[in-house]
Amino acid sequence: MTGAEVQEPVPRFYRSLADLPAVTDEPTGRVTDTMNRPLHDLRISVTDRCNFRCVYCMPKEVFGKDFAFMERDELLSFEEMTRLARISVAHGVEKIRLTGGEPLLRKGLEEFVAMLAALRTPDGRPIDIALTTNGSALAVKAQALKDAGLTRVTVSLDSLDDTTFRMMNDVNFPVAKILHGIDVAHEAGLGPIKINMVVKRGQNEHDIVAMARHFQGTPYILRFIEFMDVGSSNGWEMGAVVPSREVIGLINVELPLDEVAPNYDGETSRRWRYRDGSGEIGVISSVTQSFCRSCSRARVSTDGKLFTCLFATEGHDLRALMRGGCTDEQLATVMAQIWRERTDRYSQLRSAKTIQLRASGMKKIEMSYIGG
Repeated sequence: MTGAEVQEPVPRFYRSLADLPAVTDEPTGRVTDTMNRPLHDLRISVTDRCNFRCVYCMPKEVFGKDFAFMERDELLSFEEMTRLARISVAHGVEKIRLTGGEPLLRKGLEEFVAMLAALRTPDGRPIDIALTTNGSALAVKAQALKDAGLTRVTVSLDSLDDTTFRMMNDVNFPVAKILHGIDVAHEAGLGPIKINMVVKRGQNEHDIVAMARHFQGTPYILRFIEFMDVGSSNGWEMGAVVPSREVIGLINVELPLDEVAPNYDGETSRRWRYRDGSGEIGVISSVTQSFCRSCSRARVSTDGKLFTCLFATEGHDLRALMRGGCTDEQLATVMAQIWRERTDRYSQLRSAKTIQLRASGMKKIEMSYIGG
């Protein structure tokens, strides 16, 4: 496959009020892209900061002491985020996930959760509000977040071995504190809790079976994620990817598994259930088994740029529109137009796209900026 064979239409970008459509249209509760994929999930990055320096996301060599994070006035306010969320819900979004950076570092996050909890779908249902966290502050924050209206949490945990875990988070944070935070969140009712393990060859693949065995028979759902080429700073290479089929094979030898149907169309994780009925695991295989065809997720960065793909190189500046005086009707029209023109299928075209990006010198957006 050559680069010429995978050229996609260049999307229009809305950067100022002068770019707005002359005619506005009302949300209908459903908007689809060029591949008939509906807008169903919205991920909002509430901060670009994190207290970990995970080697696959925010390596110290790039995000060191001198790294310049965003100033406060660059960040979207909770009111601006809620405005975008409200319009997204009018377009069909039913799930909102808060990400980062580490979202629990954003001061007053409970206030934002309460704002989101007041939103309703066009037919009057509450939305599902989830949060992805490294778990370091979960024991302190879990009850307040639940009281504010948070539905559930996903916790990143890449190893149960303390030495390996401290090495991967690269700030010497102990695994015991993460496990305690998970238990506190469960007691607060933030479930079902999912545990995400990013597997990187040469670093933590030896912990796969131990992780499965530890969480088997618990209320928690463990998911194994292939090391992804998000951003440009994590030194990604295909040789560091442990394919999901290898993960399942390793576990199945000791803890027999059967594959089960997805919970809903577009679910990113393929589900496997322990044959003895003691729970389930999942695998997220965006490298080796693309799920672009069913991707229904939009992402808003901390500074208000809308991205229609995790592997994007540029976003639509909604902050500039909002702070420039854009009305709700205009903003709703722009967001619908952006989604209708969406053509993203990076994971299906990964090899050719990687060649194109390297040749052009363009860099993909970092995960810490756009959220996972």
